[in-house]
Amino acid sequence: MDLRFGDGKPTDEERAAVDALLGPPESSWEGADRSDADLRWARGGREARDRRDQLLPALHALNDRVGWISEGALDYVCRRLTVPPAEAYGVATFYAMFSVRPRPATVLHVCTDLACTAAGASRLCAAVESRLGPESGVKVERSPCLGLCERAPATLVIRAGESARPAFEDEAVQAEGGSGGAAPGGGNGKGRRGRNTLHATAICAPATPDRAIPAATAPESAPTEPAPEAAVPQTGDPGLTLLHRIGTVDPASLDDYRAHGGYTALRRAFGLGPAAVIREVTDAGLVGRGGAAFPTGRKWQATAAQPDHPHYLVCNADESEPGTFKDRVLMEGDPYALVEAMTIAAYATGAHQGHLYLRGEYPRALARLTHAVEQARTRGLLGDDILGQGYAFDIEIRRGAGAYICGEETALFNSIEGHRGEPRSKPPFPVEKGLFGKPTVENNVETLVNVLPILTMGAEAYAAIGTPTSTGPKLFCVSGTVARPGVYELPFGATLGELLALAGVRDNLRAVLLGGAAGGFVRPDELDIPLTFEGTREAGTTLGSGVVMAFDDTVPLPRLLLRIAEFFRDESCGQCVPCRVGTVRQEEALHRIVDRTGAGAAGDITLLREVGRAMRDASICGLGQTAWNAVESAIDRLGAYE
Repeated sequence: MDLRFGDGKPTDEERAAVDALLGPPESSWEGADRSDADLRWARGGREARDRRDQLLPALHALNDRVGWISEGALDYVCRRLTVPPAEAYGVATFYAMFSVRPRPATVLHVCTDLACTAAGASRLCAAVESRLGPESGVKVERSPCLGLCERAPATLVIRAGESARPAFEDEAVQAEGGSGGAAPGGGNGKGRRGRNTLHATAICAPATPDRAIPAATAPESAPTEPAPEAAVPQTGDPGLTLLHRIGTVDPASLDDYRAHGGYTALRRAFGLGPAAVIREVTDAGLVGRGGAAFPTGRKWQATAAQPDHPHYLVCNADESEPGTFKDRVLMEGDPYALVEAMTIAAYATGAHQGHLYLRGEYPRALARLTHAVEQARTRGLLGDDILGQGYAFDIEIRRGAGAYICGEETALFNSIEGHRGEPRSKPPFPVEKGLFGKPTVENNVETLVNVLPILTMGAEAYAAIGTPTSTGPKLFCVSGTVARPGVYELPFGATLGELLALAGVRDNLRAVLLGGAAGGFVRPDELDIPLTFEGTREAGTTLGSGVVMAFDDTVPLPRLLLRIAEFFRDESCGQCVPCRVGTVRQEEALHRIVDRTGAGAAGDITLLREVGRAMRDASICGLGQTAWNAVESAIDRLGAYE
């Protein structure tokens, strides 16, 4: 292992940020002052290497405190964890939210992705950049989707500093001490504890220059973020299953959650036993809600049956698909439901350690979930003896740092382990060798939350919702040019037209994008498509994770397709040639034809088809395999360049 350190030294502030996470160094081999004892033996090497998974939290600690990661600070982290500096540099530069170059402590992220582009993000960004010069002390960065599509255009202010506090954070959470205390660390299952420290943030959405600039320059003037129920137009509907507590229950109160049916499902799970819980989930027909639609019961059974131990549970809360925000709304509005659902999944699969990998752009969800985990642990609902049943399980929250590819399960595992978030080749599959090389079950937030009604109402009653092959309720993220954007809950089988009618679609509808940037477009005359996995497949499109983005005829479609291509180029991890090169060639071709139509674009359209087929057939993961989908559907179904 090549440990070539530079000449840079960490500042006192940088050293304090790392030591607050990892504890003080034990010897000069880890960065402490040299002593005579250190000349006789090397201490802590094996233990330090065993903490490689603390690399991402350490980088967050530096970024939160200082605003960027210097060479000296990175070297200090590498000494503490015995990580080669070249590898740590590769990790630090992999994530969009980190910087290895000096920048101001305050960064204003302006979303320029699909929904925000349709809402005028380019004009917003230009106006903000022209008014915030270098003397303002604010860096303006154009950002991919911030998960605030229902309130487009959106901005996120991140302000580094030791005592910074999120502007949105609930007073109730503060009073109960849930703003950022200890959360279980130690992804290798040894029970270490780290810290999820929150730096100051402010969300401004929908944003205007007159609202976004004061939020970045004057923390006291930051606008108050709306409550999660503001993103749920159906709030109060008694027929809701997954969203029924949002807007009704105080998300900071465990007692309120339990008074509204909370932990009923976990008690039933303990009464049934692990095998029967898996059978209930299987009989209910639950499939993954992240887009792949893999049967959840089969995944749980395969993990539970593995003789290798320990088993791990990973909740994928890194929803980064442009247009997706349902998991954010669930975590902000009903955080205890996710904690309970993860506990049930762990019990069924024999896992005693859970990891919740959360988008770095979701500060309020981080505050709510950190508080929920702490309260559950304090009340005996997490820990060594849950509900007196003798079952041990705990949850560690890990923050992502802005990488769409980490939504792919094996890339997520690499990220947690302290490596670049690049996908792994399969097989072996995660149920055999996943996180830390051990059997791992991975589900996203919506999939896990569906387990609660399965156990409370029973598999048969749950399966009666929806269609025989797509059972249960489904959450849809509706955004774009509609009157009432937000998260909608409908049973599988409802049509696209019925969903858009609820959201208030406009008469001049031009196109609807299903499944987000990795999905496909449909025409306004195709709104009778049933919203099921099989129905969208038969219609030649995809349901994906439930993204429904409507665009009227005022939105320039060629520019929108170019933004999709830019997104995939930026988010490609670069590991495999078809995706690394193909996404660049796709963007180049779209740049050439964006201002040309008809015969002049024919050659580039032919090239796009060839590149798209190569990416779909040969890319190692879903990012490259789907990077051509939206462009292909726009050409073939919408005649985008005619």
